[in-house]
Amino acid sequence: MTRIRIETLLVPGPAGTIEVLADLPAAPRGVALVCHPHPLFGGANTNKVTYTLARAYAELGYAALRPNFRGVGRSEGRHDHGEGETEDMLALLAWAGERWGEGELALAGFSFGAYVQTRVVGRLPDPPRHLTLVGLPHGLALGSGKQYDTPTLPETLPALLIHGEHDDIAPLARVFDWARPQTRPVVVIPGADHFFHGKLALIKTLVQRDHAAGC
Repeated sequence: MTRIRIETLLVPGPAGTIEVLADLPAAPRGVALVCHPHPLFGGANTNKVTYTLARAYAELGYAALRPNFRGVGRSEGRHDHGEGETEDMLALLAWAGERWGEGELALAGFSFGAYVQTRVVGRLPDPPRHLTLVGLPHGLALGSGKQYDTPTLPETLPALLIHGEHDDIAPLARVFDWARPQTRPVVVIPGADHFFHGKLALIKTLVQRDHAAGC
């Protein structure tokens, strides 16, 4: 089994310090950036789904970075509805590239974090090696009444979309509305709610299996 250590990092960002938990294998093959759910509803980098995604990538050999969004923990700044958060993630990726070099890049996010990652993808000069979006909140009004209309992904970029059958926060039908015009499959976990209680091990398996299939 891959031995992983957890390190706390404080990285400079556009609005001040970004607090990051890093799940680190001995010799990272690249960087996996994993984003947490909505900060106005208790989302943080210790969220169980976020942790599960990070651990899945760390076991695959990535330096898995779990930043706190603005205003959470020791991350400075105020919640910016995805705008400033996107800038922060791009800054963090630039910093990570300097620390670990230009290896493979993977992106993952849960709920609001998945929405942010769809924005990050559109700003990268090169596509990530792997993308996982879990519980994507397309078309929802979350926090201060802002509606999150999720950007489409580049046609050539594969993505693993995971959603719960009984998600009562980000309804499955809305994810299909987003995925259908792009002809993107959605992996539906039977019986799962938005937070995937009792289904975390399956999420980890799906991520690692999908990554292996893409090698």
